[in-house]
Amino acid sequence: MLEMVIPARRRSLGGGFEVGRVLPFARRRMVGPFVFYDHMGPMDLAAGIGREVDVRPHPHIGLSTVTYLFAGELMHRDSVGSVMPIRPAELNWMTAGSGIVHSERFERARAQGDRLHGIQAWVALPEADEETDPGFAHHEGADLPTWAEAGARGRLVAGTGWGLRAAVRTHCPLVYAHLELDAGARAELPRGHQQRAVHVVEGAVEVGDTVLAAGEMGILRPDADALRAVTASTVMVLGGADLGPRHLWWNFVSSSAERLAQAAEDWKAGRMALPQADSDEFIPLPDAPPLPRGAPRAVEPAAPEPPPGPN
Repeated sequence: MLEMVIPARRRSLGGGFEVGRVLPFARRRMVGPFVFYDHMGPMDLAAGIGREVDVRPHPHIGLSTVTYLFAGELMHRDSVGSVMPIRPAELNWMTAGSGIVHSERFERARAQGDRLHGIQAWVALPEADEETDPGFAHHEGADLPTWAEAGARGRLVAGTGWGLRAAVRTHCPLVYAHLELDAGARAELPRGHQQRAVHVVEGAVEVGDTVLAAGEMGILRPDADALRAVTASTVMVLGGADLGPRHLWWNFVSSSAERLAQAAEDWKAGRMALPQADSDEFIPLPDAPPLPRGAPRAVEPAAPEPPPGPN
């Protein structure tokens, strides 16, 4: 019932902050429109942590960023004027479109200490919407539909599945959900999406005759209809429409390599506005290999590690 198993690879984002990077993967760049997927933590942050762990203002184009936390708090600010903390069981959905700049800061942790655990994902936009106006949406727990069956509890973060529809507006069909499973519990998987995957955040689950351990993502075959928790587990389900390949470089995603080059030049030249409430610093364009030409692919600069994550 699985096409492939993708392991998480540890990536340092500087300041002692590490993530488990799952997408993009060399043999599987995307799952539906999901083009980037980082697992943050769990990690304890002591009160008084320095600003070097913050993600300073940085740009995006051609995608929506999706922040979902199991524990902790991040403060989001962006160039369309949004200032919003993100907390567990809430959703920050930021659409970059033609271009947006934002920061994520550990302000609660700095003041009182915190335990951070969550997922940062990017969802590519369809070609027709890649240059849409940038925007931001925040949805609290009541906007995220939930369901429960024997030993399994689910929350639909975005898209459709299990006969439910989430409140956030998306630009293509997708599913993104959070499952909590007791040991031995069985959970149905959503149907009707071109591509699907499950990511084990904690615990271990069985799909068909394959056991997925914590940190692993399993790409589902069309016939996969359920999973079973081997131990108490936290699982994310993701997928949706196949949008075709994308170029990915640093924080930019596009169907056009030339558009990535333009975005890089715009950021380098200061043509992308910083968040008004957070304009005292920014992440400069990194030194990196040439922008991709030819077949769409993902390029991660060797140094510094590309900061998204948090997004």
